[in-house]
Amino acid sequence: MITALLAAFILFSWLYWLVALWLVFDFFKTEGHYRNREERLRADGCPADTSACPPVSILKPVKGVDAQAYQNFASFCRQDYPDYELLFGVADPDDPVIPLIERLRREFPQISIRLFIVQPTGANRKASLLHHLAGQACHEILVVSDSDMRVTPDYLRRVTAPLADPTVGLVTCPYLGMDAQNLTAGLEALHMGVTFLPSITVARKVIGMRFAMGASVTLRRSDLARIGGFAALADYLADDYQLGARIAGLGLQVRLSDYVVRCVLGAPRFIEQWEREVRWMRCASVSRPLEYPGLLLSYATPLALVLLSLMGPTPESQQLLIGSVLLRWVVAWLVSGRVGDHDSRQWLLWLPVRDVLSALTWIVGGLGREIVWRGERFILTKHGRMTPAPPRLVSIWGGWRRRPH
Repeated sequence: MITALLAAFILFSWLYWLVALWLVFDFFKTEGHYRNREERLRADGCPADTSACPPVSILKPVKGVDAQAYQNFASFCRQDYPDYELLFGVADPDDPVIPLIERLRREFPQISIRLFIVQPTGANRKASLLHHLAGQACHEILVVSDSDMRVTPDYLRRVTAPLADPTVGLVTCPYLGMDAQNLTAGLEALHMGVTFLPSITVARKVIGMRFAMGASVTLRRSDLARIGGFAALADYLADDYQLGARIAGLGLQVRLSDYVVRCVLGAPRFIEQWEREVRWMRCASVSRPLEYPGLLLSYATPLALVLLSLMGPTPESQQLLIGSVLLRWVVAWLVSGRVGDHDSRQWLLWLPVRDVLSALTWIVGGLGREIVWRGERFILTKHGRMTPAPPRLVSIWGGWRRRPH
C-alpha cells in the first residue's frame, strides 16, 4: 500500500514538473521574441518617453558586506530612468558596508543617495529599516530590493510600468543566482533557478499572486500606508509574503513581472546556506500551512529514492528513479535556457543532490520553529510572527552560563 502510494506521488510529481515547464515557457518570453529593446519595454507597458516615468524612491536595508556589494549597489545607480533616489538603511553605525555607500555617493554625484542609521523597533530588522526609509522617501513610488541583488539599466522602467494601471497594487520579480564560487553556491543557484522559479509560475496559476518576493517589490506609498506601513510587518519573518497578501487584501492586483533580478551568490559556507533554507521552509510552513504539504509533489527524485529503499532494486523502482532524475534534468535544462540562467546550467549534474537537500530542508522546516537570521536566533509563532529565542545554557567547568544568540 505504501509503495503504491509512493509510486502514485512520483507520477504526480512528473506531471507537476511538466506543467511547471509549460507555465515557464508560457510566462517568460525569449529575447528573440522582440525585435529590439524598445519593443521589449513597450511589451511591459513602459512609456516611450522616459520623462513620463514617475519619480521613484529605491529603499535598501543592508547589513554587512555581501559578495560584490559595491557592484550590486552601483547597478541601481545606472538606471535608464529620469528621476529617482536611493536610500540605504543600516542598524549599526560601525557596519562595514557604510564606507561602500560613501564611495557610491562620491562616484555617482548625479544620484540622490542617502544613508540612515536606524535603531530597529521590531524583531524583523529589515522591516524596521524599511519603515524608516519609507518615511524619509521623497516620492510616491517605492522600490524595495535586497542588498545582494543586481539589475540592468532597464530595471526601474520595467518594474514601475505596471503601476500605471490603478488596479495593480504591487509588482514583484523572480530572481536567479549568479557568480556561484563554490558547490554550496551552485546548489543555491539550482534552487533559485530550476526549483523555486518554476514553482512560482505554478503557484501563480493555482493559488493566484497573493505574495511578494523580497528580491524586488514595487508599490505606491499611499497603498503601503493603507496596510499600516512596514511597521505593521516588523514582527513577521516573511515581511515580503505579508506585504503581498495585505496589498491583495485591499482588492489590488499583485503582478509578477517577467523581469528577473540576479542574486550574487559568492562563496557561502554550507551551514549558512542550510540555516537560510531551513528559515525559508519554516517561514513557509507557518505562513502557508495549507500549502506546505503540497511541496511534496515537487520532490520526484527523493520520493523515488525512498521507494527504491523500500522495494529494493526492482525493475519498477529503478525505472521510476531513472525517470525522475532524467525528467528533472530535462526540465531544468529547458527552464534555464528559457530564462537565460547560465549559472544553473553549469551545476546541473548536481541537481539530484539539490533535490535531496530540498526534501531534507522541507522535513526539518516542518518540524521546528526556531530560525537563525543574520546570526540571531528567533522563535516563529502563529502566522509567522517571530520573537527572540531565549538564551541557551551551556556548561562551563561544572557551572552554567548563558550562551549568546
